[in-house]
Amino acid sequence: MADEKKVEDLTYKEASTELELIIRNLESGDMELEESLASYTRGVELLRSLRARLEDAEQKVSVLMKDVDGNDVLEEGEPADTSDALPF
Repeated sequence: MADEKKVEDLTYKEASTELELIIRNLESGDMELEESLASYTRGVELLRSLRARLEDAEQKVSVLMKDVDGNDVLEEGEPADTSDALPF
């Protein structure tokens, strides 16, 4: 863990992948107490960072979705194609 990047230097994907790995390792129960505590602490830092990034992205989307009068506008989209057919 000594050579790990700072949480703020990680991309969202890197942070979420590392958090997932920490969770798996903690759930395995194979780590020593000190290592578990260090991993848990790192996991909390990662989780806080991920939540903050999601909240920031949510705020940006909310701002982009406002119309000129300040009302939320939801554009109707087309439903996703859920068929298994490959378009050839």
